Amino acid sequence: MMKDPFGGMLLNTAFRILVPFSLVYAVYVLILGESSPGGGFQAGVVMGFGIILARLILGEDSGIFNIRLKNSLALAGCGTFIYTLAGWLTLAGGGKFLDYSFLPVAMEETHELHALGILMIETGVTICVMMTILNIMDAVVRRSED
Repeated sequence: MMKDPFGGMLLNTAFRILVPFSLVYAVYVLILGESSPGGGFQAGVVMGFGIILARLILGEDSGIFNIRLKNSLALAGCGTFIYTLAGWLTLAGGGKFLDYSFLPVAMEETHELHALGILMIETGVTICVMMTILNIMDAVVRRSED
C-alpha cells in the first residue's frame, strides 16, 4: 500500500505548502458551512485530499496520517454517530428530530443552539466523508496491488 514515497525536493516543498493550507481551509469551510456555501461534505473532501496527498508524497511508512482500514471504518461510524447524536439530543430535550431549539445545552439564544446543532451535524458529516474517501482509496490501492 504505497510503501515507497514519491518524494523529491519539489514534491516535498509542494506538500509542505499545500497540505497545511488544505487542512486549514477544510476547517474554515466546516466552521462557516452554516452561513456560507460549503459545509460538512466539502470539508470532508478537502481533508481527505490533504491526507491522500500526504500519503502519496511521504509514503505510508512515514507515520503521518497513517490511518488503517479498521480505524478508518470506525471513525466513519463515529462521524455517523455524531450526526445522529444531534438528532437524538433534540428528541431527549423534548422536541422533534433535529429541532435545535430543544438541544439540552445551556444557551439563551435559539440561534446559538441552531448554530451548535448545525456544527454537530457538519462535523459528523466531515468525519464520515473524509474516512469514506480514505476507505475508497485504500480499497483501490489494495486491489491494484493484488
